[in-house]
Amino acid sequence: MRKDVFTGRWVIMADSTAVRPSDFHFDRFFKETTFCPFCETNEASTPPEVFAIRKPGSPANGSGWSVRVVPNVAPRLRIEGELGRRAEGFHDLMNGVGAHEIVAETPRHDRSLHELEIEEIGDVIRAYIARIVDLEGDKRMRYVLIFKNHGEEAGAHTISHSISQLMALSVTPRTVKTKLITARDYFALKERCIYCDVLQQELKQKTRLIAENEDFVAFAPFASRFPFEMAIVPKFHDSAFSRISPTQIEGLARILRDVLQRLDHTLGGPPYNLSLQDRPFLRPRAGYWNTIEDDFHWHVEILPQIARITGFEWASGFFYNPVPPEVAARCLSPVADAEPDRRG
Repeated sequence: MRKDVFTGRWVIMADSTAVRPSDFHFDRFFKETTFCPFCETNEASTPPEVFAIRKPGSPANGSGWSVRVVPNVAPRLRIEGELGRRAEGFHDLMNGVGAHEIVAETPRHDRSLHELEIEEIGDVIRAYIARIVDLEGDKRMRYVLIFKNHGEEAGAHTISHSISQLMALSVTPRTVKTKLITARDYFALKERCIYCDVLQQELKQKTRLIAENEDFVAFAPFASRFPFEMAIVPKFHDSAFSRISPTQIEGLARILRDVLQRLDHTLGGPPYNLSLQDRPFLRPRAGYWNTIEDDFHWHVEILPQIARITGFEWASGFFYNPVPPEVAARCLSPVADAEPDRRG
């Protein structure tokens, strides 16, 4: 892992020294295969599971599971070794220590996340929690990122089975750190959580509201970067996703299935990236603020990939969104299903 001296961003660098241009030919990433290692009865084709939710009496690494978590066979980070932080002139680097796991969300190859039952999606959420809690015990780790790439354009080039991925990192990602600092500064100024304040405004205005239930709200963020971007935010304040209750798990499963089904119905099943935006592990260290329990609020981001990122976005950090969030929310709302918008 190497740190960019200009931006403070860490980059995971492959350790391969024998690279050929053919290794990165575009066609290489779209090879069809009829065998899937994540389907039930193919458990021997993956590394031994690190966690699974199973039918009572079913053997580990065999059939009978509803959710199964295994190490990635080609991990970007490896669990073995020490961090080995060191310098190289101006630059900082360390060993690529972490974890990279695959969460098989269902034993069935013909089901996507939005097609699962509420209890099945709840099992996926329970698997996330179990892995976060376990990895928090590893003092080398600072952060667990859970994400899902759905569709080729979103990064699922070689796997069509419904999976999520988990990466445990020895540093907090730069994007998350920016959110943490913004939340801390807002709390220092107003003694309120910025996410709670935004949530109350969205519930009051309802112009960007997409769905809600007793415990969660889904809305199109005011400054959405992508067309039909969505945030799922708990109505209750909590900085740590792993403390979610059984009732709240069901509520999250319901609203998650709801909004993903709306994307499927409205846009014809677009590719998307989903990520859990959680707080880092609370490791005592110099300069670590004490208000994170009060100022940060975990949430889920869903980013449909229907507009390409161009050189402008990469170079400037600005995004051009051709679908304002108010329009996106109206298209995805139940009202749009019941009565089509005839205003053109």
